[in-house]
Parts: sequence; structure tokens; C-alpha cells
Amino acid sequence: MKNSRNLLLFTALVAGSAMAQDAQVTPLMSRDLPESPGKEALMISVVYPPGAKDPVHRHHAHAFLYVLEGSIVMQVKGGKEVTLKPGQSFYEGRDDIHTVGRNASDTQPAKFIVVLVKDKGAPVLEPVNPTTVSLSGSPNDHSGERH
Repeated sequence: MKNSRNLLLFTALVAGSAMAQDAQVTPLMSRDLPESPGKEALMISVVYPPGAKDPVHRHHAHAFLYVLEGSIVMQVKGGKEVTLKPGQSFYEGRDDIHTVGRNASDTQPAKFIVVLVKDKGAPVLEPVNPTTVSLSGSPNDHSGERH
């Protein structure tokens, strides 16, 4: 009986550690934008644990992302999938659907900063059901890198 319980505990621990963890989001700053009534800027820090990925979502905001550590993979509907490393940036428009957001590594965390310009009081993230929206479209370049 004791061996069965230990095997069950071990199996649960292995299964739990194999599952990807959620992103850790920390608000850093929020400010009203008096020159743009009804708008606010929000700065957040995001840490993707190894293997972490986001569900399909949208922000209804202009989002400016800058990678600090690790490597992340990003894509918006109609755009190319890009892998970003420290010092690289990414942009999401207010109508974009964020189809891919994940840590490129299964062993190392990734950290990035996001600045959102959004309607005051609007949610930061809204999940999108990928089965109800086409995830393809015309190609756009949302990387902040200069070509």
C-alpha cells in the first residue's frame, strides 16, 4: 500500500512538473494620458517560465514589447512568427489577435516588458476562441527591428 501511494505521489509530481506554467505578470506603472482623454498607459513585466505559452488573445491596445532575458516566439493574425532575443522588440496593434506567444525554451525562463496604451479601465487581455476566428490573413511585420 505504501509503495502504491509513493508511486502515485511520484506520478503526480512528474506530471505536474511536465505541464507548462502560466506567465507571471507584474504591473510596474500605470498613468492617465491627459493629452488623450480616456486613455492610459500601463507598463507590465512578464516572465514566461520554461515551456510557458499564452492562449490566443487580444489586448484592444497598442502594445510595445521589449525582451530583457531569454527568447520568446510571437505572432499576430496575418503576421509572421518571429523569435525575439534580448534587445529586440515587437508591436501589437489595437485590432490585432495575438495567435502565438510562448517561451522558445523548455529549460530557461524568458522576461520582457510590455507598455500598453489603452482605454482607461479596459481589461489588459481578452481571450479569443481560436475556433471562432480565422487565424490567417495578410502578412504584416510586427517586429520592431529595423530592416
